[in-house]
Amino acid sequence: MNWQWFHRLSSPKWFYQISGRWLPWIWILSLVLMAAGLYQGLYNSVVDYQQGNTVRIMYLHVPAAFASMMFYVIMAVAAAIGYIWRIKLAHMAAVSAAPVGAAMTFLALLTGALWGKPMWGTWWVWDARLTSELILLFLYLGFMALHQAFEDREVADRAAGVLAMVGIVNVPIIHYSVEWWNTLHQGATISKFEKPSLDPSMLIALLLMIFAVILFCTAIMMYRMRNEVLSREHSKSWVKEVIGL
Repeated sequence: MNWQWFHRLSSPKWFYQISGRWLPWIWILSLVLMAAGLYQGLYNSVVDYQQGNTVRIMYLHVPAAFASMMFYVIMAVAAAIGYIWRIKLAHMAAVSAAPVGAAMTFLALLTGALWGKPMWGTWWVWDARLTSELILLFLYLGFMALHQAFEDREVADRAAGVLAMVGIVNVPIIHYSVEWWNTLHQGATISKFEKPSLDPSMLIALLLMIFAVILFCTAIMMYRMRNEVLSREHSKSWVKEVIGL
C-alpha cells in the first residue's frame, strides 16, 4: 500500500502552503453563510408560540454547542494520531483546536444561561446537559493548562493528549444526557428528521448558522495551526524563506 499521501498530509510545510490557499475561501464562505443565517433567523423565521422572540438565541446557542463538541472530538482524535504515530502536525492541530473549542463551549454556556433565564426562571441549574457541558469547558482548560505546564513541547503534547483522549467520553454523555436522565433541557431538534420539531424557516436559519460557525471556527483553527507551524519549525529553511530571514 502506498502511504505517500498520508506522509504528505502530515507535512507541516505542505499544510502551511495548502492552508494559505484555502483560508480566504473558508473565511468568505463562513461570513456569507453567517450573514444569510442571521438574516433568516432574525427576520424571516417565525416566532415561537411559547418562547416568543427569545427563541432566536437558539441560532447562536445551538451552533456554539455543536461546535464545542465537534472541536473536542477533533482535538482528541488529533491528539491520538500524534500520540500513536508521533505526527507533529497532529499535535499542532490538537493544540490549535483547544482554544477554539473552549471559546465555543463558553459561548454555549453563556447563551444557554441567557435563554434559560426567561424559560426556566433561573440562569443555571445543575442539569445533566448543562453540567456535562461545563465539564467540557474544564477539560478544554485542563488540556491547555497541562500543555503549558511543560517546557518540553513533546512531553507537553503527549501529556495533554492523554487528557484529551480520556475526556472524549464526556462528548456522548453531553449528546445523550437528555435521553438518559430527566432534564429541563429540551431534546433533539434537527436530528429528528422523521419527526421535524422545527418550522422550516427556523430549520433553514439554524442549519445556515451551524455551517457558518463550523467554517468560522475551522478558519480560526487553521490560522492558529499556521502560527504553530512557524513557531515549531522556525529552524527550517523554508520557514526562514516565508518570514524573510
